[in-house]
Amino acid sequence: MPSIEREEFLNVGVVVYAQMADFLDARFDLAPQRLEAFAPHLDPADVEAALEGMCAAVRGEACAGRPAMPKLGQRFGWITAPRSTILQPGPLHGGVTDDPALTLDRLVSRLVTPSGG
Repeated sequence: MPSIEREEFLNVGVVVYAQMADFLDARFDLAPQRLEAFAPHLDPADVEAALEGMCAAVRGEACAGRPAMPKLGQRFGWITAPRSTILQPGPLHGGVTDDPALTLDRLVSRLVTPSGG
């Protein structure tokens, strides 16, 4: 049984923050079959709802229980803060890109999508 305590995780999404480009976006690809094999006790609909909530936070949408965060840096800091929930932010990685949206697509394809593309 996967657990946070044993640091067993399944990549389900990527966040790209490019401060100079004023860009913050997140995407996820939740493959129900992979989730079932990895954590059969989790309801895919609940996990997807949590991921949608994270994406809403990235977009700056208001939500009960979440502070107002008008600046991209605030939102990025909030979603990358460690937490003890089903969704865990992974380590941050720096990089350089001329096209953050394209980079986000490539990273999701490479790191998250089961077929790798």
